[in-house]
Amino acid sequence: MSKVNKDSGFVPYVAKHYDLDKVVSESKSFYENLNQRRSVREFSDKAVPKSVIENIIRTAGTAPSGAHKQPWTFCAISSASLKSKIREAAEKEEYENYHGRMSDAWLDDLKKFGTDWHKPFLEVAPWIIVLFRKTYDVDEGEKKKNYYVQESVGIACGMLISAIHQAGLVTLTHTPSPMNFLAKILERPENEKPYLLLPVGFPADDAKVPILNRKSIEEIAVFFE
Repeated sequence: MSKVNKDSGFVPYVAKHYDLDKVVSESKSFYENLNQRRSVREFSDKAVPKSVIENIIRTAGTAPSGAHKQPWTFCAISSASLKSKIREAAEKEEYENYHGRMSDAWLDDLKKFGTDWHKPFLEVAPWIIVLFRKTYDVDEGEKKKNYYVQESVGIACGMLISAIHQAGLVTLTHTPSPMNFLAKILERPENEKPYLLLPVGFPADDAKVPILNRKSIEEIAVFFE
């Protein structure tokens, strides 16, 4: 097996140096912050500066990806006319979902959220971010393979949502399936497929969220010591 020459193309990694108490406190603080995150469906139309959205997307763009291909495109929309088109198309698909596509069990599971096919937040929220996964890249007309695209884009989504919360904003993971209309409205190339839509903004003054409980550490983790 050949040995990677780390004298070429590598730089020293500069790590943070915390004592163990600091490591514990930092991990606890970050958890407590993200534990306040909620999916919100009622938005304020209060403006959010473009620079904030740029920083949020930059953060998501630091996500790890297969072979560092970074197989994603973030489309950030504040245009009222585009948001209106997206809402119209999304509600058309959602109507079909709520009136035949979804199983009775699925609809029953959604009752606690009080949702239906109406999606006014798509126009009220000052920004919509649509994340596209790049099934392949194109370089001078030649297709270039991307690796672990679903996994890479999923990780970037998690980091995007965390960055939104960190900035004091709220969002909602919205998947109006099928989502091909987003590629058409936003005129994306053939190699980009819609993955997730997120309205982004401040919560409405009277916003409410359902009473939910997150699973305990014992329910989501198994430790082998």
